[in-house]
Amino acid sequence: MKKAKTAAEAEARGMESIPNIGPAVAGYLREVGIQQPADLKGQDPYVLFQQLCAQTGVDYDPCLLDTFIAATRFMGGEPPQPWYRYTRERKRTLQEIALSSS
Repeated sequence: MKKAKTAAEAEARGMESIPNIGPAVAGYLREVGIQQPADLKGQDPYVLFQQLCAQTGVDYDPCLLDTFIAATRFMGGEPPQPWYRYTRERKRTLQEIALSSS
């Protein structure tokens, strides 16, 4: 049975109640110390993603980063958006980071 997703960050009671977050993504977030929805408030999704990759030694699909962005934005008070809504932003941001470090 699929768990219901919450429509507002204040209603999020468990990790999997956050839009776009299922058991696997909840597990990845727990790997980096995010135990409950409120822990996402104020977090930088890019840092969380880098931390996950470094801790596990795995280069995860960048779409996971899109999901982290969606979750942190939602818990920051933005309306829920599908994870793929952030793909263009993620690509642009990573390109800017690469250019600034070269």
